[in-house]
This record gives sequence, structure tokens and C-alpha cells, in this order.
Amino acid sequence: MSARKQINLLPQEEFAASTIGRVLIWLLSSFRIIVIITELVVMLAFLSRFWLDAKIADLNDAIKQKQAIILAQTDFEKQLRDIQKKTKIFSTMTGGVESPSALLKTISTYLPSDTNLSTYSFTPRTVEINGLSPNELSIQQFLVNLEGSGGFGKVSLKQTSSDQKNQSLLTFAITLELKKGGNK
Repeated sequence: MSARKQINLLPQEEFAASTIGRVLIWLLSSFRIIVIITELVVMLAFLSRFWLDAKIADLNDAIKQKQAIILAQTDFEKQLRDIQKKTKIFSTMTGGVESPSALLKTISTYLPSDTNLSTYSFTPRTVEINGLSPNELSIQQFLVNLEGSGGFGKVSLKQTSSDQKNQSLLTFAITLELKKGGNK
């Protein structure tokens, strides 16, 4: 049997006592700890990759679901925006004026009992009324009532003529300019 001898290239006593020996021993032990810590960080990064991949997959699924919901609601959104646009156009056209039906109700309160309205047209600034009356006095009374109401800027009689169907009646057309802020 052969005997094995161990050879140590670093002298134990003299070299370990020197400054270079102590620095070399400290470096070897410190590098060993640094290598172990680095291996732990690499293993944690490798294992966390699986968790992050699962998280990314979940987020991608959530994004796809939300995109599907948004695509399903695009028609409704388009219809809603069209309605909002039409509502805005209507509100700018009316410009804060009363509704045509409320304005007609107000005008009809000033109408003499023997006079009838035949047509009515409404714009944001003016109202045009056509009607039938048995005499000029009733038309004049209607004009005076409208002017005296204070709800209209200018009241003007556009025309009067005899009715083609019934010669005993007079047709008339009145234009009313609305005051700003509506008829109050």
C-alpha cells in the first residue's frame, strides 16, 4: 500500500501570519459567501419567472375579456353619442325658448272666442300663426292682446284676405318675434 501525502502549497505558519496571507484567506472566504448569495439570487429569479409568467397570462386574459366587452358596447356607444349630438343641436336651436306646445298654449289664451287658428310654425326666434276670423275687429283684438302680454318682442300682421272656401271668414297671418330668454 502506498501512502498518500498531502501537499499544501500555502505555507501554514509563515504565510498565514503575513499580511498577504491574511488578505488571501479573507478573500477566499468572502468570495465563497458572494458565490453562494449569487446562486441564491439566480435561483430566486428562475423560480419567480414561473410566477410572473402566470401573472402575465392572467393579465392578458383579463385584457382580452375587457376588449370583448368594449367591442360589444361600440354600437350602443355610437347610438348614445348620436342621441347626445342631436340633443345638443336641438337645445342650441331652441336656445332656452319655451317648448312650442307651451308657447301655443300661451298664445291661445289671448285668442278671441270667435277666432280660430289654422296653422302654427315655430322657429327659435319667431312664431307664425295663420287663422280664421269672422271680422277684422277680432283680428285687431288678438293683435292687441298679444302685444299687451309683454312676452313677445314684435307682433306684426302679415296679411289678411277673405277665405276662398267661406267668403264670410277672413284669413290672417301674424308673425311674433320672441324675446330673448323665451316667453315669460
